[in-house]
Amino acid sequence: MTQTASRPGAGAQQVPLPLDVEAIRADFPILSRTVRDGKRLVYLDSGATSQKPRQVLDAERWFYENVNAAPHRGAHQLAEEATGAYEEARAKIGAFIGAPENEIVFTRNTTEAINLVAYALSNAATAKEPEFRAHAVGQGDEIVVTEMEHHANLIPWQQLCERTGATLRWLGLTDDGRLDLSDLATVVNERTRLVAVTQQSNILGTINPIEKIVARAREVGALVLVDGAQSVPHQPIDVTALGADFLVFSGHKMLGPTGVGVLWGRYEVLDALPPFLTGGSMIEVVRMEGSTFMPPPQRFEAGIPMTAQVVGLGAAVDYLNALGMDKVEAHERALTGYALEKLAGIPGVTVIGPPDTVARGGAVSFTVEGIHPHDVGQVLDDLGIAVRVGHHCAWPVVRRYGVPATTRATFYVHTGYDDVDALADGIRAAQKFFGTV
Repeated sequence: MTQTASRPGAGAQQVPLPLDVEAIRADFPILSRTVRDGKRLVYLDSGATSQKPRQVLDAERWFYENVNAAPHRGAHQLAEEATGAYEEARAKIGAFIGAPENEIVFTRNTTEAINLVAYALSNAATAKEPEFRAHAVGQGDEIVVTEMEHHANLIPWQQLCERTGATLRWLGLTDDGRLDLSDLATVVNERTRLVAVTQQSNILGTINPIEKIVARAREVGALVLVDGAQSVPHQPIDVTALGADFLVFSGHKMLGPTGVGVLWGRYEVLDALPPFLTGGSMIEVVRMEGSTFMPPPQRFEAGIPMTAQVVGLGAAVDYLNALGMDKVEAHERALTGYALEKLAGIPGVTVIGPPDTVARGGAVSFTVEGIHPHDVGQVLDDLGIAVRVGHHCAWPVVRRYGVPATTRATFYVHTGYDDVDALADGIRAAQKFFGTV
């Protein structure tokens, strides 16, 4: 059922949602459960981890019940079928972002994918193979990030600089939650080896102008890594149009299983990088005196892969493709606009981040005057509303805006206007409970 009717006096304007919320909710078993003494579960924490539709759960179960063998090993039928399922999912996930399958590397999550690149860049400096030294990072080089980054796209670069003697630089933020690009040409310069930037902030919801950053990086010959953990699940992505060298994202944030992430890299860049982890699967020839390594993507997939999770992520991609990523994006934009209007109508509530839906995704962080965000979250939880509270693994951001933490609501395909209404009612209940109104 499409949700359109606005509650009397609600203030915010509703437009027909592009997705059929009630039909989608029926695919998610967990959304039929109750919490906190029989209350309907209002799940507004998809930015932390998304719930899983039955189609994804069935795909994982199918693999364990019917195949359950190690891919790329063994000559028996189950091993052949496991290899087929694993590589079919790789091709499917690559197509989802417009990439060939040989540019898709499976990792455990976004964090591991970023660390893979960071360690490969430092390993390049000591690689004995000349072909692996092209992207080596050392003293005098600079790595550029932004003040908006999740810790996963900050700390690995801090550590890379500590290991290599390189310098970390960053782009700041404007007062309304956007990147300050006024000194882009100065910060990204001839010493820059790599720029790492989130496409969509997990705390502010800001969608960054990646094309401007890529263009400047190209002028100075720097690589670009895009953190797509909050963008790939929510908007159409084509890596060719993106123009970057790397894109990383996690399965569990896009309806898929936990324990699987993706590193996309331009093949010529991947092929010039030394391995991060070594062992089985990624080797070409092994002798006691030394070893050679497989080409990408196998070079970066040491050990038994997370095959069932990859199959599950392939099913998640099928699900999202069936919905249409253009509709997913439009759905969340409508919900975000509605939520911003609803929160603006509650005295004492301040949204941290862009105040409108221009270049903005469905992560809405806010504070409530006189109430700590953790206390707001506790009241909401008592009402069955699941949100995230804290610094959201983006400590520099909350420091930039002078708040100890925020309460964050994040939306996805099963979110409806009724969920946003419940959030607004819950905030008012918190204000009443703590006597701030």
